[in-house]
This record gives sequence, structure tokens and C-alpha cells, in this order.
Amino acid sequence: MKQVKDFILVKNHKINTLYSRLTLAPADGSKLPEILPGQFVQVAVETPGVFLRRPISINDVDMAANTIDLLVRNAGKGTDALIKSKENSIINILLPLGNGFSTDAPADSRLLLIGGGVGVAPLLYLGKILKKAGLKPEFLLGARSAKDLLEIEDFQKVGEVHICTEDGSIGTQGLVTAHQVMQEKSYRYYCCGPAPMMKAIAKIAYASGTECEVSLENMMACGLGACLCCVEKTVKGNVCVCTEGPVFNINQLTWNE
Repeated sequence: MKQVKDFILVKNHKINTLYSRLTLAPADGSKLPEILPGQFVQVAVETPGVFLRRPISINDVDMAANTIDLLVRNAGKGTDALIKSKENSIINILLPLGNGFSTDAPADSRLLLIGGGVGVAPLLYLGKILKKAGLKPEFLLGARSAKDLLEIEDFQKVGEVHICTEDGSIGTQGLVTAHQVMQEKSYRYYCCGPAPMMKAIAKIAYASGTECEVSLENMMACGLGACLCCVEKTVKGNVCVCTEGPVFNINQLTWNE
């Protein structure tokens, strides 16, 4: 059930000048609603000149601690204000939004969670949920260089991690599609990152008949399907990513046309 709640910023972990991981808890002490991996939030930003909420993937959920984590990239005035937020400040959030990844894979499935840049954010919580279900997720994470990789130690606690960097400073040199693990045909793919990366993964999946889900990062304003700025063409017509996604099976999309 969607809620609009004030959250208190428990911790602002500054990863580098571009990224912060924000840990937040309901300010009134109430329990978090059920949150599915792949869902997102709309965050109100209290700064002059910023009027719209910012959509941000849910990076992690700790039901025992009653907290959510958001991995925020400084991409403009709104997100700049967010990553500079002081601990114990109040942040208003609309959550949980959208549809998440499927987590009902067969017990013997090989699962590869593929992320690029800040697109790795929803894969951490997804991996934890899959592991909790008795599955063994693996991760394929890509970035421009070693210094741009995010949360590697957190991912390593959940499953085996494969790494690609464009400059070869760590892992396999090149894009994620160049990694040897992509030559294996026995995986199911879960993917989030830049659109060209996801479309390249989808192309491989279409060709091999591999099950593949992608989390789209279309521009959003309302998060409720009212503003129509996140529309995506699908095999059943145009839909709002914020309400029908952000996660889609690639067979729902028109990328293979």
C-alpha cells in the first residue's frame, strides 16, 4: 500500500563526491510497508527551485531495523541537495511504488544480476531476497573504472561477483557484455543500468532464449501514472513505467522488433 511518510535520515554514508547511501527510518516509528525488490520511492526535496519529487530505487531494506537505504547519485540540483542532507533531518517520501522483479525462480536456477553505474542499486536487495529464498544469485557489475564501482563488499556478502571496467583497472576490460560469464547460456538475467547496456543484454537474451527482466530508468515526475512523462512502448501499447514497471520482462517490450 502506498504511503506518504516523513522519514528521519539515520545515516548519510558519503561514498564519494557523486554518491551517497542514505539510511532512513519512519519518523513516527511506524513499521515499514511490504517492499518488493525493484520498487522505488519518490523523494521530496526541500530546496529552492526544486518542485518535483525525485524517483530513486530502493537499494536495501532492513525490516528488523525498520530502515530503507537509497543509493543516490548527484545528477542535478535536487539530488545534490539530497546527498548533502544532514543526519537526523526529515525527508518526506512516497513509497513503495511500481512493480518489482520476480523472485519465484525454480530452485535450481542460475541467476545473474547485471548492473551498471547507479543501476546496481536495486540489485542488492533483490540478491538478498533471492538468497533468503534459498537461491544463489551471482552479480555482474560494470563501471568506467575501479573507483566508480559501488557497494562491491555488500554484493560479495550475498553472492559471487563478476566485474567489468571500461578501462580495465579491475576485472574484465570492456562492457558487461564482454565478460566471459555472458557466454554461458544457463542463466536467468535481471538487469538495471543505462538503456544501451540493458538493450545489449536483452539482445543476447532474445538470441539465446534466456529469461530476462530489466528495470527501466525512464524520466519520472509523479510516480503515479498521471504526468505521462515515463511512457514506454510495449507489445500491448504505451504504458507508464512508474505504474506498470519499472521492471519488465523483455518479452513485454518492443526491443526485439
